[in-house]
Amino acid sequence: MTNKLKKIKHMAAVAEYKKKLFVQPVLRHLFLELTMNCNEHCKHCGSSCGDENIPDILTTEEYFRILDQVKHDFGTKGFMLCITGGEPLLRRDFFDIMNYANELGFSWGMTTNGTLIDKETAHKLRLAGMKTVSISIDGLEATHNDFRRTKDGYRRAMTGLQNLIDEGGFKNIQVTTVVTHESIKELDSLFDIFDKIDIDSWRVVNLEPIGRAKQYPELLLTPDDYRYLFAFIKEKRRQELPVCYGCSHFLGTDLEAELRDWYFICNAGIYTASIMANGDIGACLDIERRPELIQGNIRKNTFKEVWLNEFKPFRDPNYRKCEKCDNCDDRIFCACDSFHTWNFDENRPEICMKDVLNF
Repeated sequence: MTNKLKKIKHMAAVAEYKKKLFVQPVLRHLFLELTMNCNEHCKHCGSSCGDENIPDILTTEEYFRILDQVKHDFGTKGFMLCITGGEPLLRRDFFDIMNYANELGFSWGMTTNGTLIDKETAHKLRLAGMKTVSISIDGLEATHNDFRRTKDGYRRAMTGLQNLIDEGGFKNIQVTTVVTHESIKELDSLFDIFDKIDIDSWRVVNLEPIGRAKQYPELLLTPDDYRYLFAFIKEKRRQELPVCYGCSHFLGTDLEAELRDWYFICNAGIYTASIMANGDIGACLDIERRPELIQGNIRKNTFKEVWLNEFKPFRDPNYRKCEKCDNCDDRIFCACDSFHTWNFDENRPEICMKDVLNF
């Protein structure tokens, strides 16, 4: 059997398995958005986070009750708490919440810009049971600082990264890089930097046309940029530093399982759910926060009842429909691609790799 036929067989099996997940979803990642406040103002932020916090943010005591409830209904094994924001370390009660989660037995990881991680914080994160962490480095120093609109952000993030490495005891320390039309030329230099420090993985993703990034269309990748990006990842990922593409898009038969270890599947609402800073319950936090995509609120509903009974838009294979997708031979594998880049007003994908790569 040729490699192409083997991949098609595997992708067909994934498509069949996804049908089962529509009926019996499996919670693997529960995101807790601790805050919308952030000390950076990144050009790509899907949630448009910044200086202003939202009203009615969940309190410390409410997070304690949420964690108690989730443990009672789901246990603490088989899934991970994914802590994010904004910048989660800006919450003054961050360690109160995460120490409590650790005491209950939850496994948890965090996404952070790294700028607030001094040596003491790195030590406290280990004691609080943090297993994994992803720190954002989005280019060389000048590029990173401009993209994140933060003076000295690169130096502080790299210092935070090194503090975690020096502390040790974490399962996976990852760097995530969002690549733009401007920064793509820096990938080789970034590889040289990350290859010399003791990180466990480097996750490289493209800028998505969502959130604040819509204000900067000139930063979106061109088809040539995508081809360069994917060739770069394919070449580098087999080397000592594991490099991978994110989960964002279906890449076609030639590239599926070449840039990451798994075949494409949008996890929203079947593997992944989130509790937002105001208590709203949704799927992936990068998805547009439209009323029909908010599935409940933790102040009014238990997470279990929402997970078991809602998320219908994400578990209905016919919820997203457009003529182009319906007539596409790859729809069985792609399923209209990712929810977070779907244009719900115009019923079409914002990004279709079939158009980009001509497969």
